[in-house]
Amino acid sequence: MNTKFVVCIDSADWPESLEVRKIYRVLPDEVGAKYGLIRVIDDSDEDYLYPSDCFVAVELPEESERVFLGLCVMEETSVSAR
Repeated sequence: MNTKFVVCIDSADWPESLEVRKIYRVLPDEVGAKYGLIRVIDDSDEDYLYPSDCFVAVELPEESERVFLGLCVMEETSVSAR
């Protein structure tokens, strides 16, 4: 799976860690994928495996993706440091 982001559609078993309709970043995990799991950075800012059927893959516009990945902040900082 090359998905970078997913939206949560079911957080019933993890209400402290996941929020329905919230976008989460995905980290690659080939072993987890074999078992129907997906590794996401949850609300604790840690990455954990969750059942993949709790999420739907989403494609973000490049500008939005950069914001989610924190690239805009990094680029602005490096530009202002010049």
